[in-house]
Amino acid sequence: MYQKTVLGNGVKIVTERIPHVHSISLGIWIITGSRDEDLSHNGVTHFIEHMFFKGTPTRSAFDISKEIDSVGGLLNALTSKEYTGIYAKVLDKNIDVALEMLLDLFFNSVFSPQEIEREREVIAQEIHLAEDIPDEHIQELLSKSYFKDHPLAQPILGNVATVGSLSRDTLLAFFHRHHYQPSKIIIAAAGNLDHHYLVEKCSAHYGSMAQHTVVSSRNSHTPFSNFFIHTKELEQVHLCIGTKGISHTHPLRYAGYVLTTILGGSMSSRLFQEIREKKGLAYAVYSYFSSYFDAGLFTVYLGVNKKTVEEAVRVVIEELTTLKDKPIDDSELHTAQEHLKGTTLLASESVDHRMTRLAKCEMYFNKFIPLEEILREIDEVTPHDVQTLARDIFDRKYLSLAALGPLTHDDLSPDILDS
Repeated sequence: MYQKTVLGNGVKIVTERIPHVHSISLGIWIITGSRDEDLSHNGVTHFIEHMFFKGTPTRSAFDISKEIDSVGGLLNALTSKEYTGIYAKVLDKNIDVALEMLLDLFFNSVFSPQEIEREREVIAQEIHLAEDIPDEHIQELLSKSYFKDHPLAQPILGNVATVGSLSRDTLLAFFHRHHYQPSKIIIAAAGNLDHHYLVEKCSAHYGSMAQHTVVSSRNSHTPFSNFFIHTKELEQVHLCIGTKGISHTHPLRYAGYVLTTILGGSMSSRLFQEIREKKGLAYAVYSYFSSYFDAGLFTVYLGVNKKTVEEAVRVVIEELTTLKDKPIDDSELHTAQEHLKGTTLLASESVDHRMTRLAKCEMYFNKFIPLEEILREIDEVTPHDVQTLARDIFDRKYLSLAALGPLTHDDLSPDILDS
């Protein structure tokens, strides 16, 4: 059962009671991410996420880990381009342990100067690690190239220079300016819990927070084509072909889920079958949407041998063109719909997933979207819907390419996107 309470200052508390489970997943979500940073402070949101776990007046970093371990629970956090979350999963009988700890981390983290310096080095190593994983690094490079001067281009982790320059005062100023904005806070929980009990506990802490005005830096993005090659000595060439995506609230978003499932979202997808199974050009090939409040990016990733780069890119462009020019048949549509419904239902068996979905529904739709509605919307997608979306987003004027590996502009020309 879904329930929602909005405190007088705008803090939202949303829950879904699942009485047959013995666990609870509980999170504090803040609608602030890397796109809300200015360029000189890129990485500050992610840095703050790390500092949540580095101590409060009553708990050291070790105490935090030991306390959650002692009840068999899990404690974690994440930063994205548009939001930050700290969350815990525990047995239902230990809800007070998780809730009290999360509240302590949010309100009382001390941002010790010693811990800041130690964590600065940890984050620098995290940045280097991400750059050493080429299939992930190329996707970041595509995003950076595609969004260019827009805040969505900024990497979530920041870079070594900006992270190295962030002071304690900067961290605290950003935290209080953005994370302490009540209208940006969502408390979400799923599992065997009582909504009114959670509201009572959270109201005592969040109810007194004062609302203040923060000027939004979320400007819209104008999509365009780009071509980028980053030469690096690697065994493979890692490629991303990208184009205009869809926002979280786009009217054809369900058609988008079907489109990417058909193109590169499963082992029976067109790209997997054509590029890997029939031609043996790549081991890994897939497609996906990255969606945001007001923009999106569609990406096809593949890792190929330098000798077969052009052939692989042409196959991808051909498949994109086919989706534009020819409607999918009913059989392929039905397979994609059943795949999507199956993965959606399987994911719903996780209280972590359901808690996260609660928070995202509030962020992007300001309401709860029942599972039944999602399944119905998937079933209502038509071949015309998919083709309409494909014609829009696969337009040549939006197509972009980013490559990472033993490749130069002499090896691959932007003209390849006109194939």
